[in-house]
Amino acid sequence: MDLLQSSYEDESPDSSPIPKPLDPTQHVVGFNPTYEQLWAPICGPAHPYAKDGLAQGLRNHKLGFVEDASIEPFVFDEQYNTFQKYGYAVDPSENSYIGDLEKMKECDAISVYNIPQHEQKKRKLEKKKEKMEEEGDEQDVDMTEVENPSTDTWLMKNRKSPWAGKKEGLQVELSEEQKKYAEEYAKKKGEERGGDKDKAEPMVEKSTFHGKEEKDYQGRSWIAPPKDAKAANDHCYIPKRLVHTWSGHTKGVSAIRFFPKHGHLILSAGMDTKVKIWDVYNSGKCMRTYMGHTKAVRDIWFSNDGTKFLTAGYDKYIKYWDTETGQVIQTFTTGKIPYVVRLNPDEDKQNVLLAGMSDKKIVQWDINSGQITQEYDQHLGAVNTITFVDNNRRFVTSSDDKSLRVWEYGIPVVIKYISEPHMHSMPSISPHPNGNWIAAQSLDNQILIYSTRERFQLNKKKRFAGHIVAGYACQVNFSPDGRFVFSGDGEGRCWFWDWKSCKVFRTLKCHDGVCIGAEWHPLEQSKVATCGWDGLIKYWD
Repeated sequence: MDLLQSSYEDESPDSSPIPKPLDPTQHVVGFNPTYEQLWAPICGPAHPYAKDGLAQGLRNHKLGFVEDASIEPFVFDEQYNTFQKYGYAVDPSENSYIGDLEKMKECDAISVYNIPQHEQKKRKLEKKKEKMEEEGDEQDVDMTEVENPSTDTWLMKNRKSPWAGKKEGLQVELSEEQKKYAEEYAKKKGEERGGDKDKAEPMVEKSTFHGKEEKDYQGRSWIAPPKDAKAANDHCYIPKRLVHTWSGHTKGVSAIRFFPKHGHLILSAGMDTKVKIWDVYNSGKCMRTYMGHTKAVRDIWFSNDGTKFLTAGYDKYIKYWDTETGQVIQTFTTGKIPYVVRLNPDEDKQNVLLAGMSDKKIVQWDINSGQITQEYDQHLGAVNTITFVDNNRRFVTSSDDKSLRVWEYGIPVVIKYISEPHMHSMPSISPHPNGNWIAAQSLDNQILIYSTRERFQLNKKKRFAGHIVAGYACQVNFSPDGRFVFSGDGEGRCWFWDWKSCKVFRTLKCHDGVCIGAEWHPLEQSKVATCGWDGLIKYWD
């Protein structure tokens, strides 16, 4: 007991003349602090990340922490407006007045909403006078005018609101000065509109070849795949180390695509308005730059043989390019931003282009004629993805309206509509190599798996999580053998999961900022390319 008493005496506030303040970030206090210790102001050097000493977590306003006051909005408005008009208001904390106290005595402490007696009398008299005037006018009123709603007399007789009073005589003729101003204004508006039209027109397409020669000594094109490129075996392995970095984009890279079937070239879409194609096997350099957009490029897609590709830009244009020469074959636009572009994967339908637009439509063009052949218009938000399933007879689309819709190709009627209250937007969808499943990147930081069979059911047993993608359209993908699922995330990492067990296999720190795209090489079993908003494309083995 004596021991306890002595320890309490040591900790008593009298024993130390200056109470030591507590660190507000401390979670556990090993003694009973006094009131003074708890509430002592924080002194000392400024916090490097919280200049006013408030930790980020305590803020609820950009200037610090704001407490809610239990005061009715009406009461606040009354005092605010009273102060603006008369210069005084009630101080709620002390029940006294602040501001111009002499004015307060003069006005008998009324608020703007409390009209004094004499003011009420004045208003009554004004109303009475108006009524008398009306009755005087009635004696010489034409009854036909009273019954005609288009006349002022009818308005005066049937007015319900204080604003429906006497109509001011409309000024029909404009003065010279007004006419001059109106002409100038119209001219200025016309110029602005003309300027907008010029801006909306597509820029002149250019393309620069950076390689040594476009044809080799045998006359083969630079895009021709190497003869010896074949898959060694079907078994894929997770990459471990960085083997190459392609840098050439001055802003972030929004998408990458390997050359179909061979992967000897990789195409990249940049936010610097350029599209570049890079060599993968030999020099590792940029082979050609395609310049045809005035704003960032959103999506790219190769044709089946890789000789042509599509680009979609925020300048509202979709362009169909020749990979080898850099010529633009065709340009498409609806005046809305295309978020995703796809060619029909069937060999006999390589002239059919589908684009998901910002105005909630999926538009289908015939590339040969340049005509819109179909519009799929059911979504309630911008369309983010188009994925062909079921031997390309159907396609699945996702949108900002947080739903998945399945369409029969060529028929603009939804055959399956998937929307649950717990679903989030799915900005990236990828089909499994066996064609039975699709993986959808959900913005609640998980990858969901849906069956592509008749019912398009969610596979509740398969769910891949651990990464943070909320707010970013990070691409999800499969390894060519279907054993691994992989995706970038918002913190620059690339995540690999095992398809069977759904466990995280490996994470690689790939980029500073967002790792937006990741593609597995179609032939080399352990090679993966990633791209990020740091403007780099990295190749991992």
